Amino acid sequence: MQTTPHTVILGAGFGGLSCAKALRRARARVTVIDQRNFHLFQPLLYQVATAALSLADIAMPIRQIVRHQGNTQVLLGHVESIDRHTRSIHVSQVDEPIPYDYLVVATGACPTYFGHDDWQPFAPVLKTAEDAIAIRHRVLAAFEKAEVIADANERRRLLSFVVIGGGPTGVEMAGAIAELARAELAIPHRKLHGQRVQVTLVGAGPRLLTAFPEALVEKARHSLEHLGVEVLLDAPVELCDADGIVAAGNRIEARTLIWAAGVAASLAAKWLDAEADAGGRVRVETDLSLPGDENIFVIGDTAHVINPNGQMVPGIAPATKQEGAYVGELLIRRLDGRSPPRDFRYRNYGNLATIGRKSAIVDFGWMRLSGLLGWLTWGAAHIFFLIGFRSRVMVMLSWLWSYLTTEYGARLITGGNRKQQHEYDRRLVREHVDNIICEREGLEHQRRGA
Repeated sequence: MQTTPHTVILGAGFGGLSCAKALRRARARVTVIDQRNFHLFQPLLYQVATAALSLADIAMPIRQIVRHQGNTQVLLGHVESIDRHTRSIHVSQVDEPIPYDYLVVATGACPTYFGHDDWQPFAPVLKTAEDAIAIRHRVLAAFEKAEVIADANERRRLLSFVVIGGGPTGVEMAGAIAELARAELAIPHRKLHGQRVQVTLVGAGPRLLTAFPEALVEKARHSLEHLGVEVLLDAPVELCDADGIVAAGNRIEARTLIWAAGVAASLAAKWLDAEADAGGRVRVETDLSLPGDENIFVIGDTAHVINPNGQMVPGIAPATKQEGAYVGELLIRRLDGRSPPRDFRYRNYGNLATIGRKSAIVDFGWMRLSGLLGWLTWGAAHIFFLIGFRSRVMVMLSWLWSYLTTEYGARLITGGNRKQQHEYDRRLVREHVDNIICEREGLEHQRRGA
């Protein structure tokens, strides 16, 4: 008896969900497996980290997204291994291996510190919901500590923020922190009222936002500097510690560091025993299948995809969505016995990046925008790509309220690593006591000398 083909999709990000949606009417069983039970709209994650949006505004349960797809089920778990010989997947929390006829690997990327993993406790990344909550905790707690600390030097360190990485995430994060700082310091009756906040954006290369034209990059830099962000380029980071960073031989003191300097592919190449590039991305065929196995597909940040023009497809959300939709269409055609579609080709519809609440740069190729008009275009595009009517309405209303009032509605100090925070507070107390002792010893020395 012929059984219904089973398609397993690993990862419920942009690529995995695009593929699952394309298969909603396919004559196949579809299983989506993810470590979390929700889809996260990562392009706006930095706004959760800077208190502009709440997590619920940009996250939606996976089962709710596919609730109308009768052929689709969702499993929660972490991939431990893939057995290509038995065509099965071993997933944590699932007792039996999960068999598949077709496999779509869309497990995304993870942050990389380029061999300096010991920097992670000092410079957290912004990749997951937990990361955003932890960074928001650090940023808001820094203002609260600066409010009560007596030592002027320590207050200056607490009010200094360093964002490492000159790509879209770094630029948007730096601008958002500068906006938040203005809002925090503008609150009446705060002891910090009138204090100076230093936000520094550090890039290892000679320019920001390498995917954008030079003219737009200059406008973005001008917007950042208008917000008070100091931009340091050609400054590769040499050290991250509890006191700040060392970049291009210069020490920058800051208590809050954020890493936005790069990502590496997931462990898909290891699971599949497949050839990978230097970044760990699996090299795929022109139809996104694994070389030597036409029933396995790799998409998104996990895949090394080359366009027909010879250029590598960037690991961004629009490209990932196109790849997922392509694989879904290919599988439907195969299941129906029809000829496959043409080789995958990424269509670049434009690049967007925002700097604060009133400025953004947009490059559609045939049209380039910046400033307020660019920001409105950027906002409309992101609201359109959000999943779910509620998310679109809530984000739009939050942005409108913030734009009109300059108020932040999600300024809550939650999450954070309590053990690390406790050690951090103890170290501050020790340093403060040491400073007092040094000052007293200095005064005593002066008195004796007199």
